[in-house]
Amino acid sequence: MTSPSAPTTITKRADFLAANRGLRNARPGFVLLTRPNDGVAKRFGITVTKKIGNAVIRNRMKRRFRELLRDALPTEGLAGHDHVLIGREGGRERDFATMRAELSRALERARRGEGDRKRAPRRKSGKSRNSTAGSAT
Repeated sequence: MTSPSAPTTITKRADFLAANRGLRNARPGFVLLTRPNDGVAKRFGITVTKKIGNAVIRNRMKRRFRELLRDALPTEGLAGHDHVLIGREGGRERDFATMRAELSRALERARRGEGDRKRAPRRKSGKSRNSTAGSAT
C-alpha cells in the first residue's frame, strides 16, 4: 500500500525528455536527473539501456533502482520535481548501501542546485567522425 506522499511514476516520453533538460548528477552507478514538474508531485522514472546488459541484468538494475527510490524519495526527494535514474555500467554489481549513499549525495546536490557540467550537444549528422570512405590508402 502506498502512502499519500509516495512518489508516482513517470510514464510519458515527453516527461523523460523534459527531465533530460534538467539538472544532472552523475555517480559511478547511475546518473540522477532532476527537474521541476510544475508542482505536480514527487515523480520518478528509471532508464536502463541495452548497452548495460541483457534483459535479466537490466531488470535487476531497475528493481534495485526502484527500491533505492522507494527508500530515499519520500524523505530526501525534491517536492514538485521529477527524478530520473539512468543506469550506468558501474551499477551492475555495485553494493546497495554504496548506491544508497551516492543517491543521498546526489539528491543533496540537486537540492542545492548543483549539478555536473553540461555535456556537449549530440551531433545531428548521420555521418561518423572517423569516416574514411573515399580516402585513398
